[in-house]
Amino acid sequence: MKKWMLVTALLTLALSLGAQERIPLLDRVAGHRVSCQYVYSLSKDEEPYEEITSGHLLTEGNAFLLDGLGLEIRSDGTTRWTLDPEAREVMVENVKEDDLLANPALILGGYRSYMKRIKVLASGADSLRFTFRLDEDVVAMISLSDVVFSEPQGKSDFTLDVKSLSKDYVVTDLR
Repeated sequence: MKKWMLVTALLTLALSLGAQERIPLLDRVAGHRVSCQYVYSLSKDEEPYEEITSGHLLTEGNAFLLDGLGLEIRSDGTTRWTLDPEAREVMVENVKEDDLLANPALILGGYRSYMKRIKVLASGADSLRFTFRLDEDVVAMISLSDVVFSEPQGKSDFTLDVKSLSKDYVVTDLR
């Protein structure tokens, strides 16, 4: 009986500690298409944060579409297309499954795997601001606003048919 009470107490403690390591807004990401505005800033060696980019982000599963700095970056989770309409260039690359810097969908959808690297600064019903430790010296600050959840619609919005581009585009395929 004492062993059962001890196991129950430990399980309750573990569940309550786990509940503290949750971000309600990000818990809703799985199984949804997520659209939001973002601001991405970096700090190195505890210097002030410098804005790197801002724009619009759309994710579904491990796929994403990111608009920022005049670029459009699409990924179906396997391939990434970086489109620069002004320069008329597109770069095609394979996606590494653990490349957190290159795939924001991994951070949002799998945040629990990285919880020790995350510090929530502000959280609301449709917004979130947090830091994410990339390595010992570099910390990213990520702000999400106007977050909207909808039903999944498939990955066709996250791919790019380079053959559909005009012939003046330079395509660099690094796969």
